[in-house]
Amino acid sequence: MSLTVNSYKNGNGLHEDTFIPEFSLSVGDSENLSSPVDTLTELRRRILEMGAATEELVRDALRALTEQDSSLAATIMPRDDVVDRMDIEIEAMCLRLLAVPNPKPEELRLISAALKVITDIERIGDHAVDIAKISQRMGREMFYKPLVDIPRLGEMTRQMLHDALEAFVHRDLDRVERVIAGDDNVDALYARMRKELQFIMQEDPSSVLQASYLLFVAHYLERICDHCTNIAERVAFMETGEVKHSSPKKASKDLPPLPPVRVSTNNK
Repeated sequence: MSLTVNSYKNGNGLHEDTFIPEFSLSVGDSENLSSPVDTLTELRRRILEMGAATEELVRDALRALTEQDSSLAATIMPRDDVVDRMDIEIEAMCLRLLAVPNPKPEELRLISAALKVITDIERIGDHAVDIAKISQRMGREMFYKPLVDIPRLGEMTRQMLHDALEAFVHRDLDRVERVIAGDDNVDALYARMRKELQFIMQEDPSSVLQASYLLFVAHYLERICDHCTNIAERVAFMETGEVKHSSPKKASKDLPPLPPVRVSTNNK
């Protein structure tokens, strides 16, 4: 197995010294393939491309919310459609690679992990859309208090996503442990925010709608972190062949449906 230099693009720019392992498995030339040689190296590259696009979605969805930028929020949905197409194309690539005879165990683990990783990345993109939609619902309504915990939770989420993708790029088990440990910190902050927002809604009925929106944003960020943990666990499996699971959650994190948008109507 050799190493080839590639670049991993994320919201912070390009990392020019990223090395991607080059595997021997290839399905060769075929009119049904999107490229002449469909290799595991290309599979990893495509997953990194998908991850980078999703990382930017999360960044921009959070910026749209905190800056109350409805125009930026409107760009999230069509960009997520691109991520969805990547998911479908990469899944098809994995299925083609599974059809290759006599794969090595490490190659099978990579393909198996890839199928699960792209599902988590796709769902992260969906949650970025959820946050963007809330931003659009809130419009330019003044926040009842300065946002502090949402940006903090957002930064923790972005760092976990970055570390999870870097763990996949570099096959870095230390980053895997960092991601799993980070999820506990996110859970603690989310639990505190949830109690605080519920208290605010009880004390000030006029804040119920906005506080409920922010509660959903916190929930979506926490779910993104859970998907990052899943990605890290897939990397551990890919490298060791052992299934690693973080501690089970103690309570259900499901929330009721979003409150409906208030629409005024004039009776004729």
